[in-house]
Amino acid sequence: MQLKAERDPLLDGLQTAARALSTRTTLPSLGGIMLIAAGGKLTARATDSELAVSVEVDAEVEGEGQLLLPGRLLADVARALPQGPVTISERSAEHDVEIKAGTAQFHLRLLDAEDFPRLPELEGETITMPAPALAETVERVARAASRDEVRPILTGIMVSVEGNSLTMVATDSYRLSVKRTELADAVAEPFEANVPARAMRELARVVSQGGVEEVQVAMPGNQIVFGAGGVTLSSRLIDGQFPNYRQLLPDAFDHDVKLPRGELLDVTRRIRYLAQRNAPLKMAFAEGELTVAAETPEIGDASESMPCAFSGEAMEIAFNPQFFIEGVESVETEEVVLRLTSPLRPGLLQPAGSEDFSYLVMPIRLTV
Repeated sequence: MQLKAERDPLLDGLQTAARALSTRTTLPSLGGIMLIAAGGKLTARATDSELAVSVEVDAEVEGEGQLLLPGRLLADVARALPQGPVTISERSAEHDVEIKAGTAQFHLRLLDAEDFPRLPELEGETITMPAPALAETVERVARAASRDEVRPILTGIMVSVEGNSLTMVATDSYRLSVKRTELADAVAEPFEANVPARAMRELARVVSQGGVEEVQVAMPGNQIVFGAGGVTLSSRLIDGQFPNYRQLLPDAFDHDVKLPRGELLDVTRRIRYLAQRNAPLKMAFAEGELTVAAETPEIGDASESMPCAFSGEAMEIAFNPQFFIEGVESVETEEVVLRLTSPLRPGLLQPAGSEDFSYLVMPIRLTV
């Protein structure tokens, strides 16, 4: 078995597959990239048993078979090779491969390919979704997903499609992000699945980097499989009952404050430098004015005011700086609406003139 490819497309394929490599397993096969030659085509595959990525690589293929090589080492070697053609040749007697590029020559020992798990395929009933809308929706909500494996149900993004509506929801119990996207074409079969946020981020990355227009989706068993151009990405679904986000969103608020997104981001990003060691970002609303402040007693304090369309009784509320700023960053309109009721009730960030995106953030109780 011999493979010939230009360095850059080979490296791109290996780096994409390497995103699924395991970093914590004791199984050598899960640290490997499988190169599969079949039907004159080359495919690179990797998995950590939860996430799997399969990539078609532009290459000339002689013979058929499969080679399992140390994944990160293979990608590092490919990255270090000179520009131009690369040849990868199997040496059965030595149980390794020879990699040649220019005058550079490497020999990498093979891993046991029999230990590599079988990956789900994009087969059976599938639905088609527009790739740009899918990626944009993921990017808006993924930040709110939990990274704490103690509550695995919250580490996913709830993806639901019905008719021509795509909805994604993520929460870590301190904030909640909901994005609805209208699809140009209605989906025949509705579906709902809690997909690990990591898998959705990788899918969005593949779509954004590859100029993919459509994504195919299938759900065999407890898996979800996405086909995006020459990349197939699969993941286990998360079992359990995802929180009912509709019950968490308040029906009404006492104040709807419109704020210029750019200025609000500038101010909050500056002031957050003094909100260290779990100190909150304080937001004091008075007639026509917002003052953002933070204080870390051992370090110092900061405050800055900006005009805002607030009226009524003065009010002060505090938020986790990172959570609040990420919420504002997720709003893409020039104006953001901050909806408030009281210092002890959550605030809601939305784009001005639209309710397609909502970001609910819990307040931090201020001590007197």
